[in-house]
Amino acid sequence: MRLSVLDQSPIRAGCTPADAVRESVELARVCDRLGYHRYWLAEHHASAGLAGAAPEILIGHIAQATRHIRVGSGGVMLNHYSALKVAECFRMLETLHPGRIDLGLGRAPGSDQRTMQVLRAGPGSAPVDYYPRQVLDTIGFLNDALEPGHPFFGIEAQPKGPTAPEVWLLGSSADSASYAAHFGLPFSFAHFIAPRGGDQVTAAYRQAFRPSDYCPAPMTSVGVFALAADTDERAQYLVKSRNLWLVRLMKGELAPFPTPEEADAYDYGPHDLAILEANRGRSIAGDAAAVRSQLMALAERYGTDELVIVTISHDFDARVRSYELLAEAFGLTARAAA
Repeated sequence: MRLSVLDQSPIRAGCTPADAVRESVELARVCDRLGYHRYWLAEHHASAGLAGAAPEILIGHIAQATRHIRVGSGGVMLNHYSALKVAECFRMLETLHPGRIDLGLGRAPGSDQRTMQVLRAGPGSAPVDYYPRQVLDTIGFLNDALEPGHPFFGIEAQPKGPTAPEVWLLGSSADSASYAAHFGLPFSFAHFIAPRGGDQVTAAYRQAFRPSDYCPAPMTSVGVFALAADTDERAQYLVKSRNLWLVRLMKGELAPFPTPEEADAYDYGPHDLAILEANRGRSIAGDAAAVRSQLMALAERYGTDELVIVTISHDFDARVRSYELLAEAFGLTARAAA
């Protein structure tokens, strides 16, 4: 089983966004040493709780700070941007760190609606139904493979080179899975966002998959929230931070991640408790053995051999410890530090 990381660069209460970015770099170094396969950076905008607004920049810094782990986006929200510009950014990253760069593409807003309008402002902004065309154009620019007759044929994404980033489509619905199958691309399902029906979506992707030059057979991974601690009691205590943050998020309250003590003191009303119950399937928390068992069951359900773990805790040391415990539980092979 491959274990990878999705880092949303969480901002902890009492800390700054700059602290969150520094912690992303520190955690990447740890996970590189522990033997994790990929380290993906998320894209969110105008958020008081998540600092990763520019994964294409943070990817380069983290790739420089590590030696072995693949580094990429989880993902770039392509509908906001020019396909050529995205391809140029990731061609540059691939040139600097050949064979280690992933380009995960998504189409979620990654923001509130008002911020999305600002991101897409201007006459060149494309409607969401143009996303499949953007995906195809991005792949073409990355691989210098636009077909004759394409309106952009002859335009090259520099710097050109012998290798290209590995492109993944990310999603929490059947739409992205169908695009990935049609274009012959790897697909990562966001179970931590949509915990119901993802196994069926992934199975449909495999069934409809069309081999391509970039991916000859279906490739899948599953993004899942997991928090491991030395005891189950400790894990259940730590996960209270994210639980309260999700309650607030669902109510439109954007805030840093609270402490477990703040979560304990919070006055949960009936609506809050309903949100907690609805979100129960989005998280796995417990001691390392219990978390490993649940993750393996989830992987079997999805038929995947790669899990992309997102872990958030108000205590950064506890967040690092969770990744250490999972690396040990899954028998990852430690590597030399950068």
